Amino acid sequence: MLAAPPPTLLVIAKAPVPGRVKTRLTPPFTPEQAASLAEAALADTLRTLETVPASRRLLVLDGEPGAWLPVGWQVVRQSGGGLDERLAAAFAAAARLAPEAPALLVGMDTPQLSAAVLAEPLSAARRAGVDAWYGPASDGGFWALGLARPTERLARRLLLGVPMSTADTGRALLDRLTAAGLRVHHLPELTDVDTVRDARLVAGRAPTGTFAARLRSLDAGAADAAAGAVGDTPAEAAR
Repeated sequence: MLAAPPPTLLVIAKAPVPGRVKTRLTPPFTPEQAASLAEAALADTLRTLETVPASRRLLVLDGEPGAWLPVGWQVVRQSGGGLDERLAAAFAAAARLAPEAPALLVGMDTPQLSAAVLAEPLSAARRAGVDAWYGPASDGGFWALGLARPTERLARRLLLGVPMSTADTGRALLDRLTAAGLRVHHLPELTDVDTVRDARLVAGRAPTGTFAARLRSLDAGAADAAAGAVGDTPAEAAR
C-alpha cells in the first residue's frame, strides 16, 4: 500500500463562454451571468481537487483555457463525438500518462464537492480491493467515475453506448460496472447544477464557496434592478 501510486484526477469541462454553458439557467440569468456561474463552479471544483492527493491533475477541456485556470493543471483537449466517447477518451489519456495509477473523473457541475469525499476513498489504505468508484447524481446521472486500473479498452467497454443526460444514465453505467465484475465503491449522491433550483440548493450546501458568492451577487443585482424599476414612473419604465 505504501508503494501505491497516487491517483490521476480529471475534471471534464466546457470553457465558460456565454451561450455555450449553463444554458438552462437562462432565463432568469443572461448568458453572460450563466457563464459567470459556470466559471465559479469550475473554479470551486478545481480548487477542491487541488487539495486531494494526486500524481496528476488533468482538465479535459472543450474550448480554450482562460485566466480562471490555476497553475498545476494539465489541459487535455476533449475528443470529438458524444459524451460517452469523450469520457472514454479522457480515461484513455489518463492511462497513457500514468498507466499504473487509478484515475477518477468528475464534472464541473458540483461546486459543493469537498476534498474529504474523495481523499479517503482514494487513499492507498482504503482503495485496496476496489476496482471502481461511482458517484451518483440526484437527477439520475453521475458526477464521478473512477477506475483503479484504467485502460482505453476498459473505458470504452464501460462507457460507449451509455445513454447520457437521461434519468437512467447513472443506473445504466452502474449496470455496466457490475456486469464487468468490478467491485464498486459508492460515493455520496450530489446535485449537479443544471437549473436555477439546483443552483440555489448547491449554493446553500456550500455557502462559503465562489459559486455561492457569485449567485448571491447576481441575486442582489437582480433585486436592486427590480427595486429601481418599481420606483420608476410609467414614462421612465417605458424608456
